Amino acid sequence: MPNSLRLTLLSVRDLLATVGPFALLAVALLVPAYYVLDPTPPKKVVLATGVDQGAYAEFGQRYKTLLKTYGIEVELRSTQGAAENLALLRAPASGVDLAFVQGGADDIAAPAGSDDEPAPLVSLGSLFFEPVWLFYREDSAQRLLKSGTLSGLAQLAGWKLNIGAPGSGVPNLMKKLLEANHVDPKQITLLEQSQTPAVMALLGAESDALVFASAPESLMVQMLLQTPGIKLFDFAQAEAYSRRFAFMSPVVLPRGVVDLAGDRPPQDVHLVAPTATLVAREGTHPALIQLFVQAAQQVHGGAGWFQRKGEFPTALNTERPLAKEAQRFYQSGVPLLQRYLPFWFANLIDRMWPVLVTIVAVLLPLSRMLPPLYEFRIRSRVFRWYEQLRELEDTIGAKPSAQWLEEIAALESRVERITVPLAYTDELYALRSHIALVRSRLPTAGHPTPGP
Repeated sequence: MPNSLRLTLLSVRDLLATVGPFALLAVALLVPAYYVLDPTPPKKVVLATGVDQGAYAEFGQRYKTLLKTYGIEVELRSTQGAAENLALLRAPASGVDLAFVQGGADDIAAPAGSDDEPAPLVSLGSLFFEPVWLFYREDSAQRLLKSGTLSGLAQLAGWKLNIGAPGSGVPNLMKKLLEANHVDPKQITLLEQSQTPAVMALLGAESDALVFASAPESLMVQMLLQTPGIKLFDFAQAEAYSRRFAFMSPVVLPRGVVDLAGDRPPQDVHLVAPTATLVAREGTHPALIQLFVQAAQQVHGGAGWFQRKGEFPTALNTERPLAKEAQRFYQSGVPLLQRYLPFWFANLIDRMWPVLVTIVAVLLPLSRMLPPLYEFRIRSRVFRWYEQLRELEDTIGAKPSAQWLEEIAALESRVERITVPLAYTDELYALRSHIALVRSRLPTAGHPTPGP
C-alpha cells in the first residue's frame, strides 16, 4: 500500500474514532424519538364503504388504487351505509380506521354489550353532495294519486316505500323528512331492504317507491334515471328543506345532464343533498390522513353533476372537528417537501425535523470539543513514548551498556513505525531527535558520564 494512502486512511480512522461517540449520542437520541413520533404510517388501513355497486364502494376502489402507489394497502369493508360505518368507527375492536359518512347521520356508540369506550372521531373534509333520490313507479302514482306525478312527500300515505336497510343513514333521514311533512310513518308501508333488492322490488312492482342517498356515480342511480316507467321525485321545496335541516343543501339536476341526446331529464329536477364526509378515528396516523386527503382531491376534485371543478373536497360542512393534518392541507395544499421528494422521505423529514433541530442544538456546543480531542488523540500517539524515554535516561550507568543500547534501539524501532498526519510530523521528528540526544549521553569507554 502506498505510504500516502496509508497516512490518509489513518487520518480518516482517527477522525472517525473521535467523532464516533458524538454519532452514537445522536443515534441514542434519534432512536427513541423515532419510536415516539412514529413517522412511518402503517402499511395497511381499513376503509368502511357501503353497499356493493354503490357510490361509496366505487369511490373506495379509487382510493385503494391511489394509495397502493404509496405502498399502502387499503382493505375495503362493505357495509349497509353511514349508520353502520359510524358504529364501526366508534367500536375500537372493529378494526375500521376510516369510513364514508353521510351528513346528518346520527352518531352511534359502540354496539350493545361492548365494554370499549366509543372512539372520538375527526373529519377529513366534505367530499361530495349525496342527493336524496326518491324514485317511484309512474303506474303507482297513477293508481294511488290519480295522476302520474308525485308532487309532495305528504302524498306518500298508503304507498309501499323502501327506505333502505337499517345500517344505512337513509331510514333515519327519511323519518325526519316525513315528520317535517306531518306524515305518520304508520300510514306508509315501510320496507327496509338493501339497495340492490330494493331496486329489484321496485322494478318488479313489489314496491311503489324507494329512496336512498348516493352520489350520481352510483350504478343504481344511473340505471334508474334511464329506466322507462320510473320517475324521479322533484323536491320543489328543496330550499325550504335546507333551511329546516342544516346538514342539507339544495341542488339541481340539470336538464339533459343524464343524456343530452335523449334530453334526460326533460327539465331541471330539484333535490336535497346531505354532504358526504370522510371520517377517521382521532388516533389515525397523520401521514395516512395526509394521503387520504390528497387522494380525495384527485377523486372528488373534478366537475360533476352537482359541483364545479375545485369545489370539493372542502373543510366546510364537516359536522365533526377537522383533523389537524387535513386542516393543514386545506390551508397550504400538499406539503412543500412532498412536491419534490418521495412521500416516505418527505414525511420522515416533516415529522422528524423538530427532533433533528433539537439534537443539533444539543450537539453543536459539544462539537467544539472535537478539534481538541482529535489533536490530543494524535499527539498522545507520540507523547506516550516520552515516559519510556525518561526511564531509559534515568538508568544510564545503572545498566550494562549493551543492555541499555538494546532497549533504546528497540524503543527507536517502535517509534519509527509511528504514523501521524503531516500536520503533526514535527512532533514525531522531535521525539526521534530526543531519542538520539539521550543515546548520546551514554558514556563510552574511558570517558566520564556527562553531567545532567
